[in-house]
Amino acid sequence: MNTAPAIRQATINDVAIVAKMFDAYRMFYQQPSDMKGATEFISERLRLKESVILIAFINEHAVGFTQLFPIFTSVGMQRTWLLNDLYIEPVARGKGIASALLDAAKAHGKSTNSKWLMLQTGATNVAAQALYEKNGWRKENDLFYSISL
Repeated sequence: MNTAPAIRQATINDVAIVAKMFDAYRMFYQQPSDMKGATEFISERLRLKESVILIAFINEHAVGFTQLFPIFTSVGMQRTWLLNDLYIEPVARGKGIASALLDAAKAHGKSTNSKWLMLQTGATNVAAQALYEKNGWRKENDLFYSISL
């Protein structure tokens, strides 16, 4: 990669650019496009300070983002972060942008005195799994439980 991406934390002024990528991210996971919903979701997360979104730029063009949600470890009595979303525009893939966003997420975790970062990816998303492992993430297990309310 010739140019390292510039990465910064999103503000409410970035809703439109993040929502566009967020909509594409959701479509990657077989969800229908919903720009109105994406815009409302991202706007609310930023307005209520319920997530931290890091945006990667190349030549002032947004090419990727990651979204972190705060959680806590009771046993460790510290904040942790759930890296819930990571998306790179197709034309920018394979250029180190995802690794740069992962590094920025780790730096954010350290700056907030967090115990760890965690994430989950699809079992068939082999490319993402390889990326995470290449960047020092450890696969813990394949178990995940949820209940619909």
